[in-house]
Amino acid sequence: MKKTLLVLTLLLAGSLAACGKSQTTPQTSTNPSASTSPAATQSSGGATKADAQTVFKANCVSCHGVNLEGAVGPNLQKVGSKLSKDQVSTTITNGKGAMPSFKGKLSDDEVSSLATWLADKK
Repeated sequence: MKKTLLVLTLLLAGSLAACGKSQTTPQTSTNPSASTSPAATQSSGGATKADAQTVFKANCVSCHGVNLEGAVGPNLQKVGSKLSKDQVSTTITNGKGAMPSFKGKLSDDEVSSLATWLADKK
């Protein structure tokens, strides 16, 4: 009984520790005009805009699943019908419950793009 409890505790701890860790490696390019950030795309104004799906894959999949179906974290497939963009953004930035804060880990642009993308899931 104690061994089962220990194994379950270690599995839960490992799952939570993996939540939010990015395993992407920097991409190098011979094209000087190409963006060096895998989570960014060039906009017409020259500034970069985060690609929400890339940010999600790099930071959220381990807890929320490839198809937003939920795993350790909740299902996000229809999160936009429950939460506004601002509420999603606040949750990403500050964390909530077992979800860690991504403040300082994601840029404001990445948080905004991800929040907009998720809020559109209705």
